[in-house]
Amino acid sequence: MKFHYLIAFGASLCLTSVGTQAQVLNRLKQKVGSKTEQKAGEEIDKLFGGKKNQSDSPTNQGGTSGSQGGQNAGNNGGGNNPSNKGGGGLISTPPDVKQNLSDALVSYKKNSYGEARYSVQQAMLGVELEIGNKILKSLPESVSGLNKEVESDQVTSAGWGWAGLTIQREYSDKKDKQLTATVANNSVWMAGVNAYLTSGGYAQQTNGEQNWKQTKLKGYRAIIEYSDGSGYKLSVPIGQSSLMVFEGVNFASEQEIMKAAEVFDLDGIKKELGEQ
Repeated sequence: MKFHYLIAFGASLCLTSVGTQAQVLNRLKQKVGSKTEQKAGEEIDKLFGGKKNQSDSPTNQGGTSGSQGGQNAGNNGGGNNPSNKGGGGLISTPPDVKQNLSDALVSYKKNSYGEARYSVQQAMLGVELEIGNKILKSLPESVSGLNKEVESDQVTSAGWGWAGLTIQREYSDKKDKQLTATVANNSVWMAGVNAYLTSGGYAQQTNGEQNWKQTKLKGYRAIIEYSDGSGYKLSVPIGQSSLMVFEGVNFASEQEIMKAAEVFDLDGIKKELGEQ
């Protein structure tokens, strides 16, 4: 019954808007949180009644085979082997949410609990990437005279309840000025920013200039940093586990990087992520 409930729940996600998916699946995120993938796997195992089978371990087998293949390739690499001169690369294919939920049910009925768990994970990943791509499309096309670099757009995910979702877009003038905007669920980044925010102060170099200080962007508390080597960095928590980071190279001043960051719809991004 628990698994059937999960399938019904997942199917309903496919029939709703992406925004609603984010709000509902955020409940799963609160259970999984920033725990490791292993812990997430344990939770799914519990959902299936704590059952396991041999299909849980294809990763190690594949890794061993891959290592042997790499060694063989290295040993066979001689002067007579041709070198690759080009190819079509890989096609970006996000997981099909409906198909994976269907596969999960079939695997569960066959007592293939490892395969069922894998399909549920892929379904969650598919929803997350859909949300990430929607947020990416909502970002501005240009900022402060800088145009987006289409080839640099990125949406990546670890696939477990927003534990590693990253959305990134770069803007540049094709010369020496660049702005990188990143939406991320990253526990390390969040821990660092929260440490800054709770310290209530600022860091000062021996020459009297500040390394970083607290500020606000559209009502959100934030940290702004500056380095002669890398430029400006503005980190803005927009929820319990998500933040937005702006990195500006060759921006003339603190005011200029802040003005550029104000173009972004922080409230809209927060809503799409289902953050509180």
